[in-house]
Amino acid sequence: MEDTYDFGLVGLGVMGRNFILNVADNGFTAFGHDLDAEKVKALQEEGGDHAKVNASTSIKTFVKALKQPRKIMLLVPAGKIVDSVIESLLPHIDRGDIIIDGGNSFFTDTDRREDYLQAKAINFFGAGVSGGAKGARLGPSIMPGGSKSAYTHIKPIFEAVSAKYKGEPCVAYLGPKSSGNYVKMVHNGIEYGLMQLTSEIYDLLKKVGDFSNQELHEVYSKWNEGRLQSFLVEITSKIFIQKDDLNLSKLGLLDQISDKAKQKGTGKWTSQNAMDLGIPVPSIDIAVSMREISALKVERTAADALYDKPEVKKIDKAELEKMAEEALYFSFIMTYAQGLHQLADASKEYGYNLDIATITKIWRAGCIIRAGLLADITEAFQAEPNLPNLLVSPNFVEKVKGTLASARKLVAHAAQNGIPLPGLTNSLTYFDAYTSERLPLNLIQAQRDFFGSHTYERLDKEGIFHTEWE
Repeated sequence: MEDTYDFGLVGLGVMGRNFILNVADNGFTAFGHDLDAEKVKALQEEGGDHAKVNASTSIKTFVKALKQPRKIMLLVPAGKIVDSVIESLLPHIDRGDIIIDGGNSFFTDTDRREDYLQAKAINFFGAGVSGGAKGARLGPSIMPGGSKSAYTHIKPIFEAVSAKYKGEPCVAYLGPKSSGNYVKMVHNGIEYGLMQLTSEIYDLLKKVGDFSNQELHEVYSKWNEGRLQSFLVEITSKIFIQKDDLNLSKLGLLDQISDKAKQKGTGKWTSQNAMDLGIPVPSIDIAVSMREISALKVERTAADALYDKPEVKKIDKAELEKMAEEALYFSFIMTYAQGLHQLADASKEYGYNLDIATITKIWRAGCIIRAGLLADITEAFQAEPNLPNLLVSPNFVEKVKGTLASARKLVAHAAQNGIPLPGLTNSLTYFDAYTSERLPLNLIQAQRDFFGSHTYERLDKEGIFHTEWE
């Protein structure tokens, strides 16, 4: 068994087990490791008589089973456990071996680990994997970053197991250092924004149009056949008609699910880092904030009893459905525009040398934010690689113009009727601010100089100025 397996994987939870079986299905031999004997057994049982896959609870047995240079992927929770696994591997691996972190590690942790292992002549990769458990089994989108030369050893395996879009693998070498983990982080930030937006439109259709769950299923299914085609719209259409297996009521399952949404941190990291870079991502920011507000269930319930809400003014179902589709499409564009703007600036700041068109290409299938819209976005960045923002692409100006009016009408209607639409509202505000030649921030410059002598710039003269205001 020694030196016979092409690929190693540490962490045999659902994601790890599915990924390693995917590797074996695509013609490579794969060996897994987990300290939990039950997880090792589960892989062996699911692999059945699959001669290409095996596993062990022994780290020594695991490492010895792999061909050199060893390619070892970690699919374990981000944080200290990654460092712990690396330390457990070090006594057994050799110079030139490759460790790949496939989890959602924070990008600065990846840079630290790469420096640490580089000193020991061990190659280290951060490779974001998106697509959930099903994607891991059938083909995820993979976002690797690290040593370009070391990637050549991983490339055949990753290209084989990744999702395919019209025959093209949804994986590509993205850049040095932590570029892969960074791209996955922003991918997840965009995901937060899109999920918030789909939930807001659902809420609006129910409250303003009295759409039933069956009607919502039909609407989202129809949208998924058009320009809103995407994984999130597709699964949302299915969620509306999911029956409650517990049969505790006649309501569908969705109506029995608590309105407190949890988060693992990647959306928050995207928002925090965007602030560090000075990049506006308000659609992502508010999506993070809404999950935090949702956690305040007891306080929200008490506050709801203190204030009267307007009686909701209804809109004709056909008209509302048309406006909702346009507004959702508009806000999807805004969210992608913000995330890609962040990637472009981070690329310069951190020396990643990212190709945005390549990133959007590998998002077209396999990942959670896959959408028909990404084909158009890819074309826009292929036509103009240094495009500063999607909103100034000739490919998108007419798309935005054609949906803007509906976004405005629905934001106004929601505000007048006490319905929170923070994602759509922030998307509209972002658009209005980004497309305004003149903003009132001249007053803020004056205020800062007034109270703190922070100086200001002028429109009519170059230089830095200060005024004694009193």
